[in-house]
Amino acid sequence: MNKIECINLSKSFFVDNNKIEVLDNINISIKRGDLVALSGRSGAGKSTLLQILASLDAPSSGSIKYDDKLITSFNNSDLSNIRLVNFGFVYQFHHLLEDLTVIENILIPLEISNKTIDKSEVIKIIDEVGLSHRINHLPWKLSGGEKQRVAIARALINKPNFIFLDEPTGNLDEDNAEIIQNLLLDISRRYKIALITATHDSNFIKNFDKIYKIQDMNLNEV
Repeated sequence: MNKIECINLSKSFFVDNNKIEVLDNINISIKRGDLVALSGRSGAGKSTLLQILASLDAPSSGSIKYDDKLITSFNNSDLSNIRLVNFGFVYQFHHLLEDLTVIENILIPLEISNKTIDKSEVIKIIDEVGLSHRINHLPWKLSGGEKQRVAIARALINKPNFIFLDEPTGNLDEDNAEIIQNLLLDISRRYKIALITATHDSNFIKNFDKIYKIQDMNLNEV
């Protein structure tokens, strides 16, 4: 089935004993293959909602379901495994390990999950993101766009059903941003991977099937 669902979700924080409301009564359902963009001003709650959808943060109230099962019904081990196997993550900053080569960074999720490494499949993914000539390079030798390609390949290596993107091209120039965006959209369509992105980029957003705006703590489809 491969579906993530938020039901009457709200989120608040306490800062110096002051309660700050961020999200209120959010309802959204995302299935494998969907292209979902979250828009809104800085501080509106896009990244917060993304983190909750990815089970990296918990709502203050309401519930999150994965394949119709409450996230709270999973133990920590099962939840970690869901994130590792079914979810991929690409952020504005690549978060590569600087002392590991391109291929070593890409292989991290496979090694953590103790999966058998299919070298031909790994090489295929590296080739798809255009890094075959950089496979043994360390990150400091790569351009910003190339580093994001490594992050994308790392997100893909476990063949996830969902990839969460938090301003994935916010740190790139316009030309490189377009290349990375097109690569992500192409990969999503070919592998039927859902993309859920938080972004300010109007050019990127227009490619998505469902566009939601967070305003005044509420989520509305545009």
